[in-house]
Amino acid sequence: MDIILTKKDLIAINQKFAEGYFENESSLNYALSLFNQNIPWTKQLANLIRAILIDHSFRDGNKRSACVVLLNYVDLKGYKIEGKKAVDIVKLIVIKNIKSIKKIERMIEDAITK
Repeated sequence: MDIILTKKDLIAINQKFAEGYFENESSLNYALSLFNQNIPWTKQLANLIRAILIDHSFRDGNKRSACVVLLNYVDLKGYKIEGKKAVDIVKLIVIKNIKSIKKIERMIEDAITK
């Protein structure tokens, strides 16, 4: 079964930390559109994480929202990721301004276990 995140889901996650207001909605829309394509789920997730962190999808709470999305989506797909590893991925992407989807996807793949 395919699990598709919606904009409403992401707003609800962001509202746990901030107001849920968009800063860059178009980048988020693009990332969400990839969930309807036949590409690996790790690439879909990498695009979404990049949209939230690098393109600042929300006005506030992007790092916390991205971490929750990462933890929950990995879990929904039947994999595991340690909370510290998820936080480290988010920090590294932000600190090094990692824009490469391939690098973000590789970071996710390296951190998850079955």
